[in-house]
Amino acid sequence: MAPFDKNPKDPLHGITLESILNQLVKRHGWTVLGRRIPVRCFRYNPTIKSSLTFLRKTPWARKRIEDWFISDL
Repeated sequence: MAPFDKNPKDPLHGITLESILNQLVKRHGWTVLGRRIPVRCFRYNPTIKSSLTFLRKTPWARKRIEDWFISDL
């Protein structure tokens, strides 16, 4: 049984924010992330570490990343 099956109402169950961000960067790249969510950590010298720090402190940006990831599945 996959980790997602335990809570079918939450599509992000068992998926870390780092994993979500890595997959979006791999699929779309930092340039597209910076255009869709215009924040400094995606536009200037982007790194996974700085982006995770920002997303963990900023609920609206984290929600947009998670919603984008869900719609991209």
